[in-house]
Amino acid sequence: MRFRAMSQASVWRVLSAAATLMFVAAGIAQGQSMMTRHARLEVTSGQAKFVNRLPGTQILRLDIVLPLRDQAGLDSFLKEVYDPTSPIYRHFLTVPEFTERFGPTQEDYDAVVTFAKSRGFNVVGGSRDGMDVQVEGSVTVIEAALNVSMAVYQHPTEDRTFYAPDREPSVPLGFPLWHISGLDNFSIPHPALVHRKPGAQPAATTGSGPSASFLGSDMRGAYYGGSLTGSGQNIGLFEYSGYDIADLNTYYTNAHQTRTATVTGISTDGTSLNCVYPSCDDTEQTLDMTQALGMAPGISTLYVYVGSTDTAILGSITTHTPLPAQIGCSWGWSPADPGTDDPYYQKMAAQGQNFFVAAGDSDKWTKNNYPYPADDANVVAVGGTDLTTSSAGGPWASEVAWSPYSGGGISPDSIPIPSWQQLSGVINSSNGGSTTYRNGPDVAANANFTFYVCADQTTCTANEYGGTSFAAPMWAGYLALVNQQAIANGNALLGFINPLIYPIGVSSNYNSDFHDITSGSNGFSAVKGYDLVTGWGSPNGAGLLNALAGTSSSPNFSLSASPGSVSVVQGNNGTSTITASISGAFNAAIALSASGQPTGVGVTFNPTSIAAPGSGTSTMTMAVASSTATGTYTITVTGTGGGLTRTTTVSLTVTAAGNPDFSISASPTALTVNRGRSGNVTVTTAASGGFSSSVSLSATGAPSGVSISFTPSTIPAPGSGTSTMRITVSRRAATGTYTITITGVGGGKTHTTTVSLTT
Repeated sequence: MRFRAMSQASVWRVLSAAATLMFVAAGIAQGQSMMTRHARLEVTSGQAKFVNRLPGTQILRLDIVLPLRDQAGLDSFLKEVYDPTSPIYRHFLTVPEFTERFGPTQEDYDAVVTFAKSRGFNVVGGSRDGMDVQVEGSVTVIEAALNVSMAVYQHPTEDRTFYAPDREPSVPLGFPLWHISGLDNFSIPHPALVHRKPGAQPAATTGSGPSASFLGSDMRGAYYGGSLTGSGQNIGLFEYSGYDIADLNTYYTNAHQTRTATVTGISTDGTSLNCVYPSCDDTEQTLDMTQALGMAPGISTLYVYVGSTDTAILGSITTHTPLPAQIGCSWGWSPADPGTDDPYYQKMAAQGQNFFVAAGDSDKWTKNNYPYPADDANVVAVGGTDLTTSSAGGPWASEVAWSPYSGGGISPDSIPIPSWQQLSGVINSSNGGSTTYRNGPDVAANANFTFYVCADQTTCTANEYGGTSFAAPMWAGYLALVNQQAIANGNALLGFINPLIYPIGVSSNYNSDFHDITSGSNGFSAVKGYDLVTGWGSPNGAGLLNALAGTSSSPNFSLSASPGSVSVVQGNNGTSTITASISGAFNAAIALSASGQPTGVGVTFNPTSIAAPGSGTSTMTMAVASSTATGTYTITVTGTGGGLTRTTTVSLTVTAAGNPDFSISASPTALTVNRGRSGNVTVTTAASGGFSSSVSLSATGAPSGVSISFTPSTIPAPGSGTSTMRITVSRRAATGTYTITITGVGGGKTHTTTVSLTT
């Protein structure tokens, strides 16, 4: 028998296929898959040609990211914290509060650290607050620990090779991980920066820099022109490379200006903060600094977060002390899964942070011009304009879209349209936006080839560089001014501004708050109102600032209870945390009392009053006697202080002892998940009557191509708690509506609930 000779690539494909079959056969015993995609379609489809194995001795730095603990709960919190009618409106969480409510448990975090060390990794960074464990390991260690094979492939669209895993990684933990960054370099992050074409005429005419170019201070004069400087605020910059502070100093020297703000670099994962030409180009990093500081020259510190992976940088930005309330990002990249960074973007929103992202410089968004992360629903995408001022350093005169460069359009990643873009009047036949998917950008600012730039310790340039990378940090600086005024007026930080600016855009005050850009095109046309070239436009001086920051408020306070509903078995105690939040110049102690409790229920507060200035918490304990009648009661909590009285309520449900049982419910009860995407449902079990067993969870009814997992898969004793049910729909799954039955079993009891799944 004769055998045909096989090429190295053919042998590798056969071996990879065999390894994959062995992996599938091992099943759960081998490990759990991630909650996000890692394998590049170009690799799994064969479009990227195999070159060779990645050397086993090569060291890679990875960032292992744990999942959010309660996605449904976080979604609910974000909806309330940005709802002006909610009692917790703009009551943002601190970093520790976010971790305790929505971050990984200490047990899960420790389990990941233990796993990493046991498999030969060196743990070199990360934190529970950052939801990540940073590790270093050889390719040999990585392949064995994650059940993958690492190889080098020819990039299908670029003249270079890249490394990547051949399949989805998996780990033998009792819960799925969210993501592992650093497993491939298929997409190299690039700045949203463009050099003017040779021979093109400079467009600048009214700047105060050399050759009439614009300085950062000119943007302040055009878009604001007032006395606020950002005092007391900090700005963060998201960067993939370090910087040379000498370039920033040269800029200020040549501009005849003085920098007062401190610039502090933070390496988020060991990446060098130094960027010295010719081995490193710091053009993007330096211009980001000049635009942020030009708009808000009086901030305390400009923090430059430098790293090699998106999750490492975002983990640092969302845990740093002090926490920057406004962040600029002038980089784009293409992750294997567009949902990779969503936990961090949502964490920013929950903590009162705002992430401005350059919308890109390659005209209308497509799959090939790297719109991410600008097309993510949880960031503010900043488009580009061509600005003219009335004089050097003077006010705004006119503005058109930066044609044809300004990035914008309909999300190529098919990210669903957010609620604030569904407001009547936003999407219409004039702008051609989508009523199904995320549209961008949200706002805009000058991005034309009209700037003065110093970098790389070479001759500074005038009117050579442009890009939405100028506009994003510019908006971060503008928001520092807004937050400064909000605090001075006794109001809270704004946080994520998209839920705020879209109602402004459809209101009668729109033209007082924004410069409406109605001329120019990127494939979509700039039109009256919202459009997919410049969003709502650029800030109209103090008009938008006042609309966002609000005016000075009278002294006031509010009360809230968490949880707002408590279930207690006869003869036991229940608790709720009462939070008092102040606004304006309120400065008084708040005394607490309760009313409405039934006979046999004693209510106490610890402490009994919240000390001046009236901002803090108290633990409310409800002691339920064994003789208390079963039922649901509304207890009213009253706070009195500073001549004001405010109330909140707690719903107390008293259940009978002696009949151990549990209930099971799901939220939401109906869920739509597109093919190739995942969705979460929160499953809640509630014990009653002294029930003290754990409850194991399972699901049936899923069609082919749909996988379901629970985190955790078992609710520990005494049987009350929540689990996140992750529903993942493959790209080949059939479309339709299915009834998923969720079953809970424990203590000799079995209960079910259902969820309607539409794919």
